[in-house]
Amino acid sequence: MSYEFTIIIERDPESGWLIGSVAELPGCYSQAPSLAELESNMREAIQVYLETLEEREPLEPFPTFVGLQRVEVAA
Repeated sequence: MSYEFTIIIERDPESGWLIGSVAELPGCYSQAPSLAELESNMREAIQVYLETLEEREPLEPFPTFVGLQRVEVAA
């Protein structure tokens, strides 16, 4: 079976590396110095996440990513 997931990508200000997290899979993330390496690492992280999930319970429908919104807050 094939799934499609949304990767949120941020840049770590200290190391400059890219950090990817999967919107639909809480706790599924990886990092890499380039986008190409991050994509490869994320595919691997998602595969391991799904395999671990299958061992505990059947795969359920995943949440649907809706979007991002930026908000300005005075502090």
